[in-house]
Amino acid sequence: MARIETLPVRIGEDLIIGGGHPIVVQTMCNTHTSDVAATVAQTLELAAAGAQLVRITVPGLQDVPCVAEIKRQLREAGCRVPLVADIHFSSQTAIAVAPIVEKVRINPGNFHPDHDQAREQFARFLAVCKQSGTAVRVGLNHGSLGRYITDRYGNTPHAMAMAAMEWLEMCIAADFYRVVVSLKASNTVVMVQAYRELAALMQQRGVVFPMHLGVTEAGGGDSGRIKSCVGIATLLQEGIGDTIRVSLTEPPVNELPVAQYLAMRGCSASPSSTGSASRLPSSLPADAGTGFGGANPAAAELSPSGPVDDGMLDAAICWGPKLLKREIDEIPDSAGLSDYLKDEIMQAARRRFYKPEYIACPGCGRTMYNLQETFEEVQRRTAHLKGLVIAVMGCIVNGPGEMADADWGYVGEGGGRVTIYRRSEPVLRHIPDTEAIDRLLELIEKDRVGQSLSES
Repeated sequence: MARIETLPVRIGEDLIIGGGHPIVVQTMCNTHTSDVAATVAQTLELAAAGAQLVRITVPGLQDVPCVAEIKRQLREAGCRVPLVADIHFSSQTAIAVAPIVEKVRINPGNFHPDHDQAREQFARFLAVCKQSGTAVRVGLNHGSLGRYITDRYGNTPHAMAMAAMEWLEMCIAADFYRVVVSLKASNTVVMVQAYRELAALMQQRGVVFPMHLGVTEAGGGDSGRIKSCVGIATLLQEGIGDTIRVSLTEPPVNELPVAQYLAMRGCSASPSSTGSASRLPSSLPADAGTGFGGANPAAAELSPSGPVDDGMLDAAICWGPKLLKREIDEIPDSAGLSDYLKDEIMQAARRRFYKPEYIACPGCGRTMYNLQETFEEVQRRTAHLKGLVIAVMGCIVNGPGEMADADWGYVGEGGGRVTIYRRSEPVLRHIPDTEAIDRLLELIEKDRVGQSLSES
C-alpha cells in the first residue's frame, strides 16, 4: 500500500520527515543530560551507527545550558545529527530549550493540570518554536491522557486520537506546520488502532502531519524486537508512518539495526528473500553520522548498522500484522517457524499469552538506577507468572501513567528507592531497591492466594 501523503517537515537544515521522503530512523540517549561528556559520546556513537535523529531528555531549566553545550561540542566534532529535546510537564523548560534544538517532543496536556492553562502555555510554546524554526513532536502515550479527555472518551485509542487532534488544531490555527505526531502504547492493539483513527481524522481535516511510530516500553531481547515489529509493521503496511523508533530496555545503539530493518522491510507483508542480514556485511553511507541532504539519501540507502536476526524480524513483520488484524487465528505450520517464535508473535499481537507480558521503558536521563539489570532480574524471577502484566519503569515522572495496562509495576523513585504499584495504585512506597523485587513477589503471591480462596 502506498504511504499516506503527509506534510513534509524540515528538521534543522538537512533532514525532512514526511512528504514522501524515506522513513527516518531515530533513537534516544539514556545518559544524564547534566553529564555533557557522556551524552556527547553516546550521541556520536548513535549518529555513527545510523541514527538520523537523537533525542535527549531535558528534566528541568537547570539542564538547558547542558543541552546548548552538548550541541556545541557535537557540531564542533562535525556531527550534524538533529537533536530533539524530550520534555515532561514543564512548559518553561520547553520554551527555554526550543531555540537551541532542532525539535522538541512534548505532551501539551501535561503542561498544566488546568486544561485552559495548558492550552495557553502551548500557544506560547508554539510562538517560540515558530520564531526559532524549531519543529515539534506532539507525543501522547496511552495512560498519559488527562481527565479532560478520559472523562469524555475513556482511556481508549479514540481518546488518544481526539486528544492529539485538539493540539494539532491549535498548530493549524497558529499557522505552524513543523509538526510530527505520535500516539504510542505498549499494547500493540491499542497503538495500531490509535494511529489508524488519528490518520483518518487528519485526512478528514485535510491536513495530515507526519507520524512517528513506536511501541512504547516494548521491553528487551526477542520479545521487545518482535513486539515492535508487529506494531510498527502493521501500520507501515497500511501506509502509516514517516519516522520510527524501536524502544528497547537495552543500550540505545541496539535499537538501530531493528529500526533500520523495519524502515527497509516493514512495509512488506512477505518474508525477505534477500538473504540473512545477520550474515551479510552491512554498511551505511559515509556521511551517516554527520547529516543528510534534503532528500534524505541516507534513509533511502539504509542498511542495518549491526547484526539482526532477519528470520525472526521477517516472521514478526509477516505474521504479526495478520494476527493483529485478525486475518488469521494461528500461524500455519507451513510457515516453518519454531513453537517459540510462534508463541512470541502470538503474544506480541495479543492473541495468546504463554508467559507474563512485560512493559519496560528504555530508560533515559531521568532514570536513576540500573534499569536493564533490574528488568532482566524481574523477568527471571517472574517467568512462571503466565498471564500477568508486569511493568518495570525508569522513573516516577511518566512511569505510572505509561504502564496503564500493567497488573503490577516496579517504578524507580531515585535515591535507591522504589514504588510498587498494583494496577494504577501505589501499594508500597520508598522501598529500598535491594528489597523491592522480593516485596513485589510477596505482593503478587499474596494476591494470587487471595484470588484462589475467593474462587474456592
